[in-house]
Amino acid sequence: MRLMAGAILLLAAAAPAHAADLDFTYTYPPQAARIAPLRAWLEADKTRLRTAASRDAAEGRREAEKSGFPFRAYDASKEWKVVTDTPRFLSLSAETYTYTGGAHGGTVSSSIVWDKAAKARLTPMALFSSPAALWAAVRKPFCTALKAEQRKRLEGEDVNDDMHACPPLGNLVLLVGSTDRQRLDRVGLVADQYVAGSYAEGIYEITLPVTPAVLRAVKSHYRAAFRAR
Repeated sequence: MRLMAGAILLLAAAAPAHAADLDFTYTYPPQAARIAPLRAWLEADKTRLRTAASRDAAEGRREAEKSGFPFRAYDASKEWKVVTDTPRFLSLSAETYTYTGGAHGGTVSSSIVWDKAAKARLTPMALFSSPAALWAAVRKPFCTALKAEQRKRLEGEDVNDDMHACPPLGNLVLLVGSTDRQRLDRVGLVADQYVAGSYAEGIYEITLPVTPAVLRAVKSHYRAAFRAR
């Protein structure tokens, strides 16, 4: 669903005080950079992430030196992409990758929506009347599509264990998208690593159309910005 990759604007990710300790990058697209309050929020988020990652990397080096182990440089990156850009909403998704010296790093997904009319940053869930209402509309098709994708990735192996159980909405990341860049007509549900399978299976992302049932779960004052398919 993360369709509109577009050109990514690489914003200054200045090296931390000890560049050998941390490789840091933070990017977001030009569409977001052109909205001053959104850009300010993204810059603050970048600073927060870099400060925390730099602190953790410095602590990791101290612990490695104390224990007599070689230090492996940490890695932290966050990349925002455009899901869709409609007259009312700019929908963004992000993947945050961190590596802290172990066998492998990890990736966490997130999302936001910029309401151009209200000039406000929202979570995608804020467009719906309640999580329960949305989940009632998407649970069955989501769980069915997820199970099919799990079987595909595992080439027919059993996926009826607890690890591959359909996760609740609260464990998923919600995206809202559009096929025509005019109105929102699809939703994406992202299950990060370990949420619906093993680390090796990666991230599962299921895209569903906005059906009449989904549209009924949208808050009334946002419905004009959606359409059912």
